[in-house]
Amino acid sequence: MVLSASRRTDIPAFYSQWFFNRLKEGFVLVRNPINPQLVSKILLSPELIDCIVFWTKNPQNMIKKLDQVKDYHYYFLFTITSYGHDLERHLPPKDEVIDTFIELSRRIGKERVVWRYDPILISDKIDEDFHYGNFSYIAKRLQSYTDRCIISFIDMYKKCERNLKGFSVRELNEEEMFRVANLLFPVAENYGMEMVTCAEEIDLSGIGILPGKCIDDELVSGICGYPLETKKDKHQRETCRCVESIDIGAYDTCPHICLYCYANSNPGNVKQNMALHNPESPLLLGELPTDGSIKIVERKIASFKKAQKSLF
Repeated sequence: MVLSASRRTDIPAFYSQWFFNRLKEGFVLVRNPINPQLVSKILLSPELIDCIVFWTKNPQNMIKKLDQVKDYHYYFLFTITSYGHDLERHLPPKDEVIDTFIELSRRIGKERVVWRYDPILISDKIDEDFHYGNFSYIAKRLQSYTDRCIISFIDMYKKCERNLKGFSVRELNEEEMFRVANLLFPVAENYGMEMVTCAEEIDLSGIGILPGKCIDDELVSGICGYPLETKKDKHQRETCRCVESIDIGAYDTCPHICLYCYANSNPGNVKQNMALHNPESPLLLGELPTDGSIKIVERKIASFKKAQKSLF
């Protein structure tokens, strides 16, 4: 099993103590995002978990405590964009975030820290030259600290449109995608980084950018040291190539308040939800009711380790 921590919120930045407590207890409870009354119990044994994939924009709170995951294989998907505090309300200054990336890479190895430059968007203040200049600066600083850069272009979901009201942010058309990709790819290549896309329909292979996977079975296998038997995650978009995983996060719980992010439907909900968080609870939000109103189902999980065929 691959544990995703998490597409729905930044666990390393805000909920690392809760996460470590869950590892010690050996299980976590996760509400179904569509039906909150249905709760899954996920066992967290190292024998069952092939790899933990951490999604983050600022894992500083977690870096000095990584000995608490020493029994597990893991890697980080670390997002650094070009945007300022108008769009990323509560992130540290960009250079501090880059310093954290470098510190993490030095601690665990560059092969276990993947840079996500995501999402790429356009506005009246953000054009192709803006992306080229800022991407070049970040890539130069991250040289020798990562092997891969994943890019994707913004999809304007309804919640994104609502949160970005008053801004001139928009999706890129296909011609603009090609132009931006043509600008960024040589920079990544110059600094020794493979560039791939995330969940994109556009074919950029002619430029040298192939479709990629954020939850990548080949990367997981390389980190684990054994072959895997995995399938595409059927719960993700058709264009998403990620292999199946179990996500333990919750929507509307990320205080970064990045206005382009699909994980928060309304910034006002985040503060209310944060007040419900208890690091000792098996749930990320709130306590487990004792009135029987919650149905708990233990997920059947197993390692993806490929069985070795006998020669005899």
